[in-house]
Amino acid sequence: MSIDLFLYSYWNTRLDTTFLRYLNTPELMFASVNMSEILTSLLGFAALSHLTFRIINYLIYNELEEMDGAPLWSLPILFLMIGVLILPIRGGLQTIPINQSNVYFSNKIYANHAAVNYAWNFMHAITKHVDADQNLFVEYPPEKALTLFDTYRKPLLLSDSIQRPIFNTQKPNVILIIWEGFTGKIVGPMGGDSLITPYFNKYIKEGLFFSNFYANGDRTDKGLVSLLSGYYPQPKKSIIKMPMKSKKLPLLSQSMKLMGYHNSFYYGGDLNFGNMNTYLHNKGIDEIYGSEIFERKDWNSKWGVHDHVLFDRIIEDLKQNKQHPFFKTILTLTSHEPYEFPGKYRFGKNSETNKFKSSMAYTDKAFGDFVAFAKTQDWWDNSLIIITADHGHPLPKNQGEVFNAPSRFKIPMLWLGGALTNTGVVNDNLGSQVDLAYTLIDLLGGDNSSFEFGTHLFNSNEKQFVHYVFNEGFGTINNSGHIVYDFIKKDAIQVEGKEEEILKSQGKAILQTTYQDFLDK
Repeated sequence: MSIDLFLYSYWNTRLDTTFLRYLNTPELMFASVNMSEILTSLLGFAALSHLTFRIINYLIYNELEEMDGAPLWSLPILFLMIGVLILPIRGGLQTIPINQSNVYFSNKIYANHAAVNYAWNFMHAITKHVDADQNLFVEYPPEKALTLFDTYRKPLLLSDSIQRPIFNTQKPNVILIIWEGFTGKIVGPMGGDSLITPYFNKYIKEGLFFSNFYANGDRTDKGLVSLLSGYYPQPKKSIIKMPMKSKKLPLLSQSMKLMGYHNSFYYGGDLNFGNMNTYLHNKGIDEIYGSEIFERKDWNSKWGVHDHVLFDRIIEDLKQNKQHPFFKTILTLTSHEPYEFPGKYRFGKNSETNKFKSSMAYTDKAFGDFVAFAKTQDWWDNSLIIITADHGHPLPKNQGEVFNAPSRFKIPMLWLGGALTNTGVVNDNLGSQVDLAYTLIDLLGGDNSSFEFGTHLFNSNEKQFVHYVFNEGFGTINNSGHIVYDFIKKDAIQVEGKEEEILKSQGKAILQTTYQDFLDK
C-alpha cells in the first residue's frame, strides 16, 4: 500500500509490475521518494502490523483453549468454502471476470484510479497480459496496420522546408544535452514561467527553437531509446532493459561513427540503472563515462553528481580535446526527485513544486555557464549544441490538466551554435523524440535508413503527427487536435478537435505496428 501511495504521485498509475524493472538497483528506485515518505511508510506498516496482531490475539488466540477440535466431516466444507471464494475474486458468475473497467465511473481519471484496488491491480498485472509475449494491441490485420503506419509516415520523410540549408558547414561538432524532466511547462516562450530558465530562454533568440516538440514516453529509459535509437517506447515494458532486444536497435552514435565522428557519452549517475550500460556498449561510442569518474563528495544523496560538476568535467575534457569532428551526449540528473543541489533554492523548498522549479533553475545556470564557455572556444563556429529532455514532467501542475495530457509530454528542443545558418528561428512543426536521429543524420549527409520510425522535422506537410505512450494508454496529436486514450476504459479520456475517430485509428495502428516490431526483435 505504501509503495502504491507514494509512487502514484510520481508515476500516475496504480501499483503494477513497473517497479519490478528497477529491483536490480533498489537504491535508485527509492530515489523517487524522499526520506519522510519512507519513514511514514515504515511507521504506518509497523502500526498496522501491531494493530492486526492485537486484534487476532484478542479474537482468536485467547479462545483457542476453549475450542474443540473440528470433526473430520468439516474438511469437505472447508474446501468448498475455499472454492466459493473464487466467485468474489472473479466478481460473480458472469462470462467475463471483473477488471479495472468495472470500477471506472468518472470522466476524471484520478477518481477512476482511486476506485481500483491496488492489491488486486498488482496481482492482475503479474498474472495477466502485462508480461505476455504476444501483441496486446491488435486492432487490425498485421498487413493493414503496417500499411496504415506507412501511409502516415511516408509523406513526412523528406526535408522540404524553406529553412534549409540548416548548417553552414558540412560536418559540425555535435553536443546533445538530454536534460532530466525538462518540461515545456517551465519555459517562458512555451507559456511557462519566464523566471525559471532565463538562460535557456535567452538562447532561444540565438538558435533554432522547436516549439511543438514532444517526448514519446514518460521515463528516462524510454526517452533515451526514442532520442538515440529513433524507436517508439512500449507501455509497461522497456526495451532498454532487455539486452537481447536492445542490442538490435540502431544508435545515433553508430551512424555518427560511420561519418567519422569521435563519440562520447557522459552521465553523472550509475550507468547500470535501467541497463543503460548494456544498451550503450558496442554501439560506436568511444568513451562512456558514469558516476565512477567523480568523487563521492560531489554527489547528491540519491542519483549521482550535481549537474554543474558534470558540466565542469566535460569542459575540462573539451579543453584537452584534439579529435574533430566530435559527438558528445550528456545526460543530466539534478532535476530528478529529490531535487537536491548545492546553493540557494531560488523558489524555495517548501513544496515539491518549488523544489522542482528551483532544481530546474539550478540546471539552467549550469547549462548557461557551459554555453558561455563553448562560445569562447575555437570549435564553436563549427559546432551544434542540441538541448532537449528525456521526458516531460507532471510538475508544475496546471489547473484542470488531465493525467497524461499532451502538456505533460511537451518538451523544449533548441539547436544552438556557430554551425547554424540562421538564428532566432522557430520551427513550429509537430515532432517528437523519435524524429531527431532520422533528421540529424539526414542533415549531416549520412544514411538514416536504420531509423525506421522517425520522420523529418523539416518537412512542411500538414499531416505531421506525434504519438506517445504511458502505462495505461497513449496520446496521438495532429495539427487538428489530439486524443488521450485509456486502455482500461477502452476509449478516449480527453479529446480536442473534431478528428477523434481518425486519431484513435492512427494511434492504434502506430501502437500495434511498433509493439509488434518490439516483439519481433
